[in-house]
Order: sequence, then structure tokens, then C-alpha cells
Amino acid sequence: ENMKRENFGSRFGALMAMVGSAVGLGNMWRFPYLVGKNGGAAFILVYLLFVVFLCLPILVSEYALGRRTQKNAFGAFKMLSKNKSWSLIGIFAVLAAVCVLSFYCVVGGWSVKYLVESCKFNMPILDSSYFTGFISSSFAPVIYTLIFLALTGSVLVLGIQKGIERFSKVMMLLLCLLIILIAIRSVTLPGAMEGMKYLFVPNLNALNGKALLEALGQSFFSLSIGCGTVLTYASYVSKKENIITTSFMVAAFDTLFALVAGIAIIPAVFAIAYMNGATPEIGAGPGLVFITLPSVFNAMPMGNIVAILFFVTLLIAAITSAISLMETFVTYEIEEWKLSRTKSVLLAFAICSVLGIICSLSQGVLSNVRLFGYNIFDFFDKLSANVLMTGGGLLLVLFVGWSMKKEDYIDELSNGHTNGVPVWLLTTIYYLVKFVAPITIIAVMLGNFIL
Repeated sequence: ENMKRENFGSRFGALMAMVGSAVGLGNMWRFPYLVGKNGGAAFILVYLLFVVFLCLPILVSEYALGRRTQKNAFGAFKMLSKNKSWSLIGIFAVLAAVCVLSFYCVVGGWSVKYLVESCKFNMPILDSSYFTGFISSSFAPVIYTLIFLALTGSVLVLGIQKGIERFSKVMMLLLCLLIILIAIRSVTLPGAMEGMKYLFVPNLNALNGKALLEALGQSFFSLSIGCGTVLTYASYVSKKENIITTSFMVAAFDTLFALVAGIAIIPAVFAIAYMNGATPEIGAGPGLVFITLPSVFNAMPMGNIVAILFFVTLLIAAITSAISLMETFVTYEIEEWKLSRTKSVLLAFAICSVLGIICSLSQGVLSNVRLFGYNIFDFFDKLSANVLMTGGGLLLVLFVGWSMKKEDYIDELSNGHTNGVPVWLLTTIYYLVKFVAPITIIAVMLGNFIL
């Protein structure tokens, strides 16, 4: 059965797909507004520490589980565990992927809408009232949400090599070029250096328990840890690939992209505020990209062109990650429910459409529906990053550290002790996963309730 599974056709294609899964709205939409909300450089510093000492070992572990089993998220845990209750982690991961995509596709729809408006040179009208009016509508944002999901599904229905791999190889290269061009334009604006200081000169007084949880949640969200996407993509990767090297490259590229995205956005906001003698609106929250930036583009020389480039970049980043989220569910359907790829994609599209519509309408007609004080969209956002993905990551490291055999784990990371990775490094990663990762995740999650 495994021999019939389609795999990535090349090392570069597999890497670009893995990077595409990580690089997405988490880098360009979520990261900048969380940085602005939580004090800038201090938040980034904590975020980087989480990525290096916590998320990278977990990323390596999820990669190892997927490649070793060549199964979907549920099938992987079912195959490796003696106690079948561990296989529920896989169900948890699939549900997390669906949950993330349910609100993610709404923001993806917004990016489609704003790309259309930027191509019509409509930056002057895209203020806060326009954004509020658009997202609270019962029709337009729903249509754009469905368009975004349709674009995602159209790639998946083509399969691994002709769909995901081919799309990722082209779009990730374009994505890198565009974000670098935008960042260069941003830092060359008068007053932009104040934004650079905000990004890279830490103020530790800005940190609190909530900021730590959001930094942890963002590191998981950005690297797509704990929702089965890494495991699913790794199941299509050749046994010859070096897991340590590939994981490091994915984490490094994702983190670098997030920082460049921050450079593309935050200094531009400071620069326009400087020109207008106003206070930078960096704490605008989720609306930073859709409220603050259009006014920045409108005031910027050649702003219309920069706006088009930015929203093209945002849309590409959104789709590459949405593809991996939907593929997690699609692979589960194919292998566990024995559906064809086309039927699996259509079913995933239908389910995510319903949930996406509900999340979209929660900004308008369903805004009075509250879950733990949040509207449905914000609830899915918080639930995904701060509970499902971090919780999924916690369950994953508990499984690797306390259920999976150490020899099997080391054997997979080292390609049967043939890839030249030092034993001390492999052992260090194992004990980081076994002891440090679960303690840190639990401490930060509990600290959020205590502080």
C-alpha cells in the first residue's frame, strides 16, 4: 500500500513544500501585529528562543514520525504506538488543521479582496471604516473566503508532484523576491529607522505572561507544529533526506521570512507616522495589514505598485500554508476513509467552507455569538495557536519522549546512523524533547492563567 503512495519528486521540491507550509499568514499577518502588540524586539527575542530550543526539536520529531511511517497523522501514531489511545493524537492533529484552516481561509479571502482593490488602485478608500464594513458584510467576505478555498483545493486535486510540489517550487521563489523588494522599499523611507529600533532593540519591560504565551503560540503557528502538516508532508519525503538539516533549513527560512516581513511592515508604519507627525499604529491588532498598511501605501511614493506586490505576496504565503493544512485532512481521508483524492478534496472544501462561513459571519451578523468572551473568528484563532497547536505539540513530545523507543527515534534522525550527524546532537535533541519541551509548554500555558 505504501508503494502506491505518491512522494515528492525532488529534494528541492520537498524542501520548498515544507518551507511553504511554514511560511504563511503567520509570518505576514499574525507576526507583525503580535510584535506591535507585545513590545517589539523583546517579543521577537522570546520568539526566537522558543523556535531554537523548543520548536526546532519538536519540528524534527514530527518530521521523523511522518517519514518513518509514511502515513497520515492518525495512521502514524496508530502504527508506532502499542497503546492505541496514542493514535488519538493523530485525530487531535487533523482536527487542529481543520480548525486553523477554518479561520485562516477567512483572512485568505481578505487578502484576495485587497489584492483586487490594489490592482484597481483603490488604496485611498481602504481605511478602517472600509475594512470594518467589508468584513462585517454577510456576502462579500464569504464569497472571497470560498474563492480562497477553491484556489487551495485546485492545487491539491492535482496531487503531490504536479500540484503541491510544482506550485511550491515556483511560488516560494517568487515570494522571497517580492518580500525582499518590499522590505528594501520600507527601510528606505524617511523615519523608518525608528521602526527598525522598535524591531531590534529589546525592551524587556514589555513582556508579561500573556506575551510569553503568544510568543509560544506564534512559534508553533508559524512553523505549523502540532497540527499534522509537518508529519503529513514528511510522509512524502525520501528516506535518504537528512531530517536534521532539512528541519533546520525550514525553521531558519521561516524565521528569517518572519523577520523580513516585520521589516517590510513595521518601519513603513513608523515612516508614514513620522511624515504625518502622528503616533505609529503598530498595535492595531489583526487589522494592521488591512487597515494601517493601505494608508501607508497611499502615502508612500509608488505606493500603488508596492501595495500590489504586497498583497500578491500575502496571497501566495496564505495559499502555500493553506495547502498543507487541507492536505493533512485530505491525506487522512484518502488513507483512513479510502476516498479518492478528488472526493477527499471536495469533502475537505465543503467542511472548511461551512466553518469558514461561520467564522466570517462572526465579524458581522453572528458577532453577538460569544465563546469564552471571543467572537467565533477570534475564538478559533486563540484556540488554534494557544491550545490546539501547543497542546498537539505537547502530546507529540510526550509520545516521542515517553512512548516511542529511543533507539527508533535516533535511528530515524540519523538515517540508520549513515548521515554523519553526531551522536551527542541526536541525544541532546532527544532529551530536549523528552524533558525540556513538555515542561516549558506546560509552564507557559499554566503561567498564562496564573499571572
